[in-house]
Amino acid sequence: MNNRVASMIDHTLLKAVATPEEIQKLCGEAKRYRFASVCVNPGYVKQSAKELAGSGVKVCTVIGFPLGATTTFAKAAETRDAIANGADEVDMVINVGKLKAGKDACVLEDIKSVRAASCGKLLKVIIETCYLTDDEKIRACKMAKEAGADFVKTSTGFGTGGATAADVALMRKTVGPEMGVKASGGIRTAAQADEMIKAGASRLGVSASIAIVEGK
Repeated sequence: MNNRVASMIDHTLLKAVATPEEIQKLCGEAKRYRFASVCVNPGYVKQSAKELAGSGVKVCTVIGFPLGATTTFAKAAETRDAIANGADEVDMVINVGKLKAGKDACVLEDIKSVRAASCGKLLKVIIETCYLTDDEKIRACKMAKEAGADFVKTSTGFGTGGATAADVALMRKTVGPEMGVKASGGIRTAAQADEMIKAGASRLGVSASIAIVEGK
């Protein structure tokens, strides 16, 4: 088992039909393989926090997911609620349409509001690279950095494409060495995971976590 890679994985289950039993299984796997976190929808944060108490595995959840088009107020409220329920990390989706329309001040304020609501918990900003030009990716990363986020993240996994090594490298170049870069979406093999890490990813959001760390 590749323990180094395991410690970089957010063991993810975000599908609409995920059941409490599947979340329990996810948490058990995360404890067994020592993944960095489980990444679940907000409705399963409380259960996950209970399952993982004392294990050292973090609870990550998603905000404004998967479209990013909810209001800033709603994103901030969702963040506060998630943290009250036991979330250690939050992955928010930016308003992609406003970014593409050049309304950068709105996008920046959106991120800042979630940052303020996060009570110092780890904040990752999903920019949904599949919809963006390189210029838009750079602008989004710069805004995440300006807002005080801890990570930028490629994808929700629900868009038209997922992580690419080229996007990870661009994001790493833009934010520098001090911020995290999370690659997510479409990473299913150990070789793909290694490619993302070599490109600059410091965290991986995957559902095929066990296959990846076991090299299958």
